[in-house]
Amino acid sequence: MDADLIGWLAAFMLLLTLSMQVRQQWVSRSCAGVSPWLFLGQISASTGFLIYSYLLDNLIFVLTNALLLLAAMVGQGLYMRNRVRTQRTK
Repeated sequence: MDADLIGWLAAFMLLLTLSMQVRQQWVSRSCAGVSPWLFLGQISASTGFLIYSYLLDNLIFVLTNALLLLAAMVGQGLYMRNRVRTQRTK
């Protein structure tokens, strides 16, 4: 099997996993059970890996980490929105 194909499949699975968490927060309008550090950690890691991948000139990981960074930023925004909404209803 081609090494790039393995990389693309792994990238797709990782992005799908994080996207499902973001979707769950969107649909439920709740941040219950989600660590406040989940998306902050993902943003930090994706930023570092994006820079690293760019320096290595690895297109698979540049695109993957850019998409993961975007998903993590959306997830963090939803987390903050849901947390504020939950605090208002108490």
